[in-house]
Amino acid sequence: MKIAIISDTHDNLANIKKVIDWLNKEEIKLILHCGDIATQETLKEGFVDFKGEIHISLGNADIRHDLEPGKYGNCDVLSGFGKINLDKKRIAFVHFPEEAKDLAGGNEYDLVFYGHTHKPWEEKIGNCRLVNPGEVAGQFYKPTFAVYDIGTDKLELKIVEKLV
Repeated sequence: MKIAIISDTHDNLANIKKVIDWLNKEEIKLILHCGDIATQETLKEGFVDFKGEIHISLGNADIRHDLEPGKYGNCDVLSGFGKINLDKKRIAFVHFPEEAKDLAGGNEYDLVFYGHTHKPWEEKIGNCRLVNPGEVAGQFYKPTFAVYDIGTDKLELKIVEKLV
């Protein structure tokens, strides 16, 4: 099973739709979003065509734009951090790097994903992989996201402009 990890989409509907189209084509059925979608309109318009589930941890831009926790179609918006167990992998996701480091250091998770810095990053804290998939918005860096294959434990960084 493969999952997508995205973050910091910041209302960039063109890039969001490009990512969603590619994920649908690849038959990826789960997105973990590490925050900063920005507005409810983007949440509703950008992710409506995704053929799977989306779990979202709110970020600072979401809170600033009054995006609230709840169910929005196929999107489950969480305040704070989210956690999920998939094929014996314990996964947490959150927006802020400080919270992510705390989660990773607690020996409770195999992987912790986060956003906020917009910069793709991976490091190991104890036995936990701590990963930032970068930003889909393309505000500071090339737009990127990550795909994680649970069966092979392989993590790939995808560059949005290179999607076919």
